[in-house]
Amino acid sequence: MSEFEPASVRSGLEEYEREDDGRPTFMLSRREMKLLSITGVGFFLDAYDLFIINPVSTMLQYRLYGGAALPAGLQGLLKASANIGSVVGQFGFGYAADYFGRKAIYGKELMLIIFATIMCISDPTGDLSPSGSLIWLSVFRIILGIGIGGDYPMSASVTTDRANLRRRGTLLAYIFANQGWGSLIGSLMVIVVLACYKHVMETEGETSKVDGVWRILVGLSLVPAFGTLYQRLTLPESQKYQAAKKGADLEADSIEELKKKADADPAVSESVQPVDSSPPLSTTASETQSSVHEKAHSPQPKRAYWAEYVQYFSEWRHFKILLGTCSCWFLLDIAFYGINLNQNVVLEQIGFAGNSGSPWTRLFKIGIGNLIITGLGFLPGYYVTILTIEKLGRKWIQIQGFLLAALFLGILAGMFHTLSTAAFIVNFALLQFFFNFGANATTYCYPAEVFPTRFRASAHGMSAACGKAGAIISALAFNSLSESIGTPAVLWIFFGCCIAGAVCSLLLPEVRNRDPDLVYAQEERERRQN
Repeated sequence: MSEFEPASVRSGLEEYEREDDGRPTFMLSRREMKLLSITGVGFFLDAYDLFIINPVSTMLQYRLYGGAALPAGLQGLLKASANIGSVVGQFGFGYAADYFGRKAIYGKELMLIIFATIMCISDPTGDLSPSGSLIWLSVFRIILGIGIGGDYPMSASVTTDRANLRRRGTLLAYIFANQGWGSLIGSLMVIVVLACYKHVMETEGETSKVDGVWRILVGLSLVPAFGTLYQRLTLPESQKYQAAKKGADLEADSIEELKKKADADPAVSESVQPVDSSPPLSTTASETQSSVHEKAHSPQPKRAYWAEYVQYFSEWRHFKILLGTCSCWFLLDIAFYGINLNQNVVLEQIGFAGNSGSPWTRLFKIGIGNLIITGLGFLPGYYVTILTIEKLGRKWIQIQGFLLAALFLGILAGMFHTLSTAAFIVNFALLQFFFNFGANATTYCYPAEVFPTRFRASAHGMSAACGKAGAIISALAFNSLSESIGTPAVLWIFFGCCIAGAVCSLLLPEVRNRDPDLVYAQEERERRQN
C-alpha cells in the first residue's frame, strides 16, 4: 500500500503481496481467501447469468406467449445480450484499469451489475407488449453484460498484481472456478424456487405466477454483488501497479542492477522480481536503498498510454502473443458457449427436455436436467486445473484440452443419432471436463500472466472481448444453423474450432515461472542500447 493511503481503507492484502510461506500452491491462506472472495464474485455472476437465462427464457414463454416459443430473433437477442455488453465492458474497463489505475476503477463494474439486475427484475411485463418486455430485458442485460465483462480484466489484473510468481496461475484458476459454482448454484436455485411455487402453479393452476419465479432467480444474484461491493471500492492500489506506473522497472541499465533494485526497495520488488523472496540486505544494498527509492518514486515523464500500447504491440514478438490469446479465446468460446447456451439439445438427448406435462412439471424437469448437466464434468475440470496448473504448465493444459474436447465433439457429431443415452452422457461429461481442464481456464489465465503490468488489463480485456465475440456468434447462429444444416454439422464446426485453437496455442509461450515485468524491462534496456 502506498504511504499516502488512509488507514481506513487498509484491507490486509498489502502484506499478502509479498507473502510466500512455502505451502503447496493449492492451499489457500486467509489473505488469499479474502482476495479470492473479492475477485471471484464476478465470475460467479457471469456463470450464474449464463445458466439462468436458459430456464428464464422458458419461463417467459409461459408468462408472455402462453407457452408458445419466443420469437426466434428476440430469443437470440435475449441470450446474446449479456455477451454483447461484455465485449464493450472488457474493452472499456480493461483500458481504464491500465490508464487510471485498478483502485480508481475497481467496484464500478459491480455497481453497473447491481443497477442492471434491479432494472431487469423491474421489467413491467403487465404494461408492455410481449415483444416490448423482451426488449426491455435484453437492453438491461446488455448493461449487465458491460459490468460482467469489465470484471474479467479487472479481477485478473487485481489478482496478478498481488500474486507471488509461484502461486499466480493457481490463484487465477481458483477465481475462474467460480464459474462452475455459479452454474451449480443457479441450477439448484431454479429447483428450489420452483418447488416453492409448486402449489400455486400446479394445484391452483396459476401459471402466470411464473413471473415471480424468474424475477426471484435473477434477483438472487444481487446477494453476492452487494456482499463484495464495499471491499472492491476500498481495495488499495497494488504496489506492483504503482511501481510499473512510475517507470521504476525501466531505470536500470542491466538485468543484474534491476534485481539489486528489487532487493533494495520492496515496491520495486513487487514489479520486477522473478521469484518472490526477501533476502537480508547487504551493507552495500542498504547504502544504496535511499537513492534507488528516490529514483523509483520520483515523477517520471508521462508518455501517452495509447502510444506506449501501440509501440509495444507493433513488435511482432508481442503482437504474436496477443494474436494467440485473442484467437484461442475466440475459438474456444464459439464451441463452449455454443454448447452451454443451447442446452435444450442436450436435455432432449438425456430425456429432460420437459416436452410433456403441466407447465410446472416441464419447468421442474428442465431444472433437474440442467443440474445433471452442470454436474457432468463441469466443476471437476476446474479443480483438476487448480491442482495441476503449476506442475503441467498453461500451454500443455490448453493444447490437450482443445484436442480432447475436439475428440469428444467429434464423437458426439459423428454418432449424434446412434449414441445411447448413457453413452451420450459419458461423452458430454468428458467434453465438459476437458473444456474446463483445458482452454476454458487457461485462456483466462494466459493474458493475465504473459503481459507486463503496464498493458495487462488492456490486453486481457481485448482477449476476453474476442472470446465473447465468439460466444455472440454461437448464440445468434446456433439455432438457425441447426435448423438448416443439422445439429451434427454444427458440432463438426465446433470440432474444427477446437483443432484450430490447439494450433493457435503454439503462438503462446509457457508462462509458468515467467515474470512479464522482468522480461519487459530487459526488452526495453536492449531497445535503448540499440
